[in-house]
Amino acid sequence: MVNIEFIEHGGDVHKVSVESGESLMEAAVSNAVPGIDADCGGACACGTCHIKVASEWRDRVNPPDDSESMMLDMTPEREEGSRLACQIIVNSELEGLVVELPEFQM
Repeated sequence: MVNIEFIEHGGDVHKVSVESGESLMEAAVSNAVPGIDADCGGACACGTCHIKVASEWRDRVNPPDDSESMMLDMTPEREEGSRLACQIIVNSELEGLVVELPEFQM
C-alpha cells in the first residue's frame, strides 16, 4: 500500500492508503475524499478530479499528455502542478505524495 495525502482547500487532510496500479482519482473516490467528483469515471473527459501536485512531487509523476492538458485548460484554477487525478497511477515511488484540492471543487 502507498500512503497519499489529499488536502482540501480549507486545510482538512485526508490520508489514504492506495494499491499500486490504482489512479489517484480511484483512491479519492473509494476513500470518500470530498471535492473529487470523478463525473466521467476516469476517462479524462470532465476535469472534476482536478488536483494540484506539490512542487517536490512533480518530477515523480508522469507528465500530462495532450488530452489531459486540454481538459485542464477548461478548469478555472489551472496552475503549475495542476493535474487530473484520474491520470496519475500510483506506484511505490509516490509513497507520501501530497496533493491539494482547488477551491472551486469544494
